[in-house]
Amino acid sequence: MRAGYEGTGPGAITPDGCAVELYARLPVGDEPDVIAAAAPTGARILELGCGVGRVTHALLERGFEVTAVDESAEMLERVRGARTTCGPIERLDLGDTFDVVLLASFLVHAGDAEVRRGMLRTCVRHLAEGGCVLIQREGADFHTDVPRERVDPAGFTVRIVSVEPVGDGVDSVHAEYVFPDATWTQTFLSRPLTPEQFETALAEEGLRADRYLTKDGIWVRAVPADRV
Repeated sequence: MRAGYEGTGPGAITPDGCAVELYARLPVGDEPDVIAAAAPTGARILELGCGVGRVTHALLERGFEVTAVDESAEMLERVRGARTTCGPIERLDLGDTFDVVLLASFLVHAGDAEVRRGMLRTCVRHLAEGGCVLIQREGADFHTDVPRERVDPAGFTVRIVSVEPVGDGVDSVHAEYVFPDATWTQTFLSRPLTPEQFETALAEEGLRADRYLTKDGIWVRAVPADRV
């Protein structure tokens, strides 16, 4: 388990506190639509932090070729139809490049700034000529609109119970997922980033925000900083 991360509930828990059985239940959102709209038809996609493959499977159905990476072997056991690699994102080197590198699930907000830097370097290292990085950021009120909850149409409740500062600009976030037959919790570290801080973090690793793909600014297309 990574320091500062914890998870409870039935089934295997990953090093960052995610419950495999929980993520196998969660429905996919609009992520595949956002990605498909920004990616070339039939693109080769490197998905970093794929989990159980909720987005992976939706992208495969849309005709993309996906290489899925996660540090949890238990998560990867649920992925079907994609090439898979198990290991920490920040140290990944496949010796291959891709049209699109996908860094979703708010991973860019890793509490450890060195882990974030490593992840962004992995994105750059695996980017093909003319390719792009698609990044999912936290919403503007993620750390301040607390506590809050959302009842999903599928019949479960998601709660952000608390967000507590732990120093160095990092917060400890505690979440609950309540189903009729089971409850899971996750505690994880997250570093809030203003748009300016986010773009500075990109620039430190040779990237720039090419455009924001959604009105809320959560999805961003990034490209090498030296690309005209």
